[in-house]
Amino acid sequence: MPFATTAKAGTFYEDQGTGPALLLVHGHPFDHTMWRPQIDRFSRTHRVIAPDLRGYGATPLGANPGSTDLGVFAEDLVALLDDLGIGACVLAGLSMGGQIAMELYRRHPERVRGLVLADTFPAAETEDGKAARNAMADRLLREGMRGYADEVLDRMVAPYNTHAAPHVHRMMCATDPVAAAAALRGRAERPDYRKTLTTVPFPALVIVGRDDTYTPVTDAEEMRALLPHATLAVIERAAHLPNLERPEEFDAVLETYLRSLVRPS
Repeated sequence: MPFATTAKAGTFYEDQGTGPALLLVHGHPFDHTMWRPQIDRFSRTHRVIAPDLRGYGATPLGANPGSTDLGVFAEDLVALLDDLGIGACVLAGLSMGGQIAMELYRRHPERVRGLVLADTFPAAETEDGKAARNAMADRLLREGMRGYADEVLDRMVAPYNTHAAPHVHRMMCATDPVAAAAALRGRAERPDYRKTLTTVPFPALVIVGRDDTYTPVTDAEEMRALLPHATLAVIERAAHLPNLERPEEFDAVLETYLRSLVRPS
């Protein structure tokens, strides 16, 4: 897997295929391999860039900041695009990755030509939510990742999708708890992206698993309503990670969207 050393961070990433750039941003607490089915499929038609976010997978956290806000992740991704000579890309993010995608668009709208938001939501954190994220950060620092991974696996991957569970559990257990805690604290302080979404001028795609309890279908419907030109796809028999639970259905929706962005010459 290539490694990019930028002014901001050293980022491990996978770079496959040729064509229009598709940047895939993973969620928490995962790594770029959560996008394996999409890397394999879409590298036939696109240049697919799938990085490990700062502190996740093979990308180092660097000096422990205590808190890593979403702007840090977004600027790391822009620096990676600069390193790779990519001006604008289709940007796809799932869960925390979707919020990072919204932050990147908010800061650098010129770098985004398409936006895919999967199993995520744009609102700022509530006070109760902030307390819960900070309490979880404390827990991860005390206990590590295994107990948390065991506890939430059935919400990440629906119990009837057992084929995806081992990979998801491995990713969660392998995540550095210091990095995970820092991301939780930063995510607790994220801005409200709802107004930002109303400014997106190009077609966007919202995807959600029918049985996602973290970001339910109602959240996806509200997000679709904010975007001026958006399509909503609900993936049946999937929870929070439909790209792994139902990759064929997820990929079919994403392929249709990517084709819609191609303009005849």
